[in-house]
Amino acid sequence: MTAVPWTTAPAPSPVRGLLRRLAGDSGYVLFSLPLALVGFVLAVTGIALTAGLLVTTLGLPVLAGVLYAARGLADLERLRLPGVLGRPRVRPLYLTPARGSRFWRRVFTPMRDPQSWLDLLHALLRLLVTLPTFVVLLVWWALALTGTLYGAYDWAIPRGPDDQDLSQLLGMGDGTGARIAMNTAIGLFALFTLPLVARACARIQAGLAYSLLTGVAEMRQRITTLEEQKLAAASAEATALRRLERDIHDGPQQRLVRLAMDLGRARHQLAADPEAARRTLDEAVTQTRETLDELRALSRGIAPPILVDRGLPSALAALAARALVPTELVVDDELGRLEPGLESTAYFVVAEALTNVAKHSRATACRVEVARKVGRLEITVGDDGIGGAHLAKGHGLSGIADRVRAAGGTLEVASPAGGPTRIHAELPR
Repeated sequence: MTAVPWTTAPAPSPVRGLLRRLAGDSGYVLFSLPLALVGFVLAVTGIALTAGLLVTTLGLPVLAGVLYAARGLADLERLRLPGVLGRPRVRPLYLTPARGSRFWRRVFTPMRDPQSWLDLLHALLRLLVTLPTFVVLLVWWALALTGTLYGAYDWAIPRGPDDQDLSQLLGMGDGTGARIAMNTAIGLFALFTLPLVARACARIQAGLAYSLLTGVAEMRQRITTLEEQKLAAASAEATALRRLERDIHDGPQQRLVRLAMDLGRARHQLAADPEAARRTLDEAVTQTRETLDELRALSRGIAPPILVDRGLPSALAALAARALVPTELVVDDELGRLEPGLESTAYFVVAEALTNVAKHSRATACRVEVARKVGRLEITVGDDGIGGAHLAKGHGLSGIADRVRAAGGTLEVASPAGGPTRIHAELPR
């Protein structure tokens, strides 16, 4: 598949990108202080009210309200994190009360959610980090601005007869030139290091927020994803094993039983009727060849030699050539060799999709596209059949879905009634 050229936008200027980053980091740090103050006051006041009212039933609703308010501040902070960390926004899955729950069940729901307590902990602790970073960045901005512009307003600063400047204390002289040079040097140093200081302050604040508000949620989602992939892999392997057992039982095993019977009959016929024995042996030879053909077909479904020896493009070309429905194959010219596991999964997806096309689609034409993108491999199988394909268990596409999910990919099926059908898989690489 030949790549289509496109016009790329000009790369942004490094200076412009640096200024944009400086503005974003500074805005994040400076606007964090009022949010931190609101969160701290809310947390301390809420905890104090809860402790004071805990002897009555009013303390628990107050605590629930504080947790919900802390959740709102946490959601606001999660909206600001991507601009600093460059990571996508991840919101935890909070516990929610069931529809029609009574009042007290709704009150206790946020208290049973660990993430709600992490939100409250962030509201308590963020001021300890926000206040010093805010002061450092504000002082650095003041040094950068007042120092670099010092020569413009030095004349307006009143001085007494006993005043000593920093340049005089450092032995650089007490003249105006020495004073301006010293302060300007300090301002230029602060100006050139300002992006680093702003980035450090923003990362410190965002690091605390990420660890408490997002990090645990990402870890839980990752664990859930890994568990789903494990279950999908087990389901895919179990399905493949059952299919292999069924194919062996219905095909080669039956032929081998008949072969054994034919050989036994030929042995008995050999002395009494050599001609009949010869015909029986001819049938046995035919049975042997057919059994070998079926075993080769089964081996191609498990790990075809051409896939191991020549790679995915050649294996897919062999699949398309054997397909019962006329199939057009379009493979990226730069596909090359991939990881063995990825090649095996991609081959399985195409093979199973073509099998479903032949069995159920009533199609007259099929198209397979395989493209190598940045960080992923895209596979698209389309046909002009009657449609109606879906991923329900017990259907052929469920095995494809399990195999793709086990590899960490995604599968989409678009198959309206009347067709056409389009199966699109993305596999990470």
